[in-house]
Amino acid sequence: MSLVRAELERLSARRFVQLMVVLLVLAFAVTAATTMAGSHKPTASELSSAREQAADARRDLEATHQQCLDRQSGTLPADTDKYFPSDCSEIDPIRQDRLPIAADYLPGVFNFAEQAKPLLYFLIAFLVLFGFLVGASYIGADLTSGGVVNLLLWRPRRLTVLAAKLGTLLGTVLVLALLASVAYLATFWVIGQTAGLPGRLDGDFWRSLGAVHGRGLVLVLLASAVGFAIATLGRHTSAALGAVAAYAVVWELGGRLVLEIVDARRPDQLMLSSHIGAWLGGRAQFFDPELCRGSAGTGYCEGFYTLHGSTALLVLLVLTGGLTAAAFAVFRRRDLI
Repeated sequence: MSLVRAELERLSARRFVQLMVVLLVLAFAVTAATTMAGSHKPTASELSSAREQAADARRDLEATHQQCLDRQSGTLPADTDKYFPSDCSEIDPIRQDRLPIAADYLPGVFNFAEQAKPLLYFLIAFLVLFGFLVGASYIGADLTSGGVVNLLLWRPRRLTVLAAKLGTLLGTVLVLALLASVAYLATFWVIGQTAGLPGRLDGDFWRSLGAVHGRGLVLVLLASAVGFAIATLGRHTSAALGAVAAYAVVWELGGRLVLEIVDARRPDQLMLSSHIGAWLGGRAQFFDPELCRGSAGTGYCEGFYTLHGSTALLVLLVLTGGLTAAAFAVFRRRDLI
């Protein structure tokens, strides 16, 4: 426990960590202030007008669906200019994920239920960057300055020391992420109550938001471990930054372009960004023209394939686990002087 306590004190005393926490608070404050300045409590006349427009939009959806059914049954002229899908269930209002509501027709009014998930994605993105940079600088600075060598003179067990550093990092990042999430969402909930609309905050909403938050926390911890591992392998903070930049340029941009030129099938599933998106969203769909190549004249074909969140998580865990294991193996044997 004394080793963990010492590492916690070292981590909290780092100026870079303190700077990142300050930037995190500033980003939250700017986002909240901007949202509050651009929102207002809707008047009774605005709400009434919005409800009427939403009702008209729902009636239009129902009328379009009925026209599609009439087109299929032959009671609607076939030469109409209006487009209808071959499968009318695609535009059936009952099967839609979401129908028009009054909040859609209230410009300049913040709706917590509608905006909470996009705001949470922004928070997760910032925390992923935060965890990666803090993880890389935490071990990278110690390896560069010789702090690890001094620590090993006190506790001459390399793997124990490195594990304590990684555990302290992940625990600290998790606590900060939880505190930041609660403060962040609570702030925007208050804005929705006082300067906007709370929206429909039912059980489904909170379960969906909680699922996204949980997946986001896992991604933050994985990013922190990856930054820590790469910096350990490269013995410097810049090694982690360079590795990410090189991957983004060489593979996410260059590799994707080459795969498209050679007409490779499903290049998106080879990209780490696709797996990150699939994990955060629970699933992700990508287009594959080969899926519809042999279905001409046989009916409707979407041409999309699905990347599931469980598969994406497995890829992320294997990558993080491999890098972490390599970092421990290298740290155990190499010269630190």
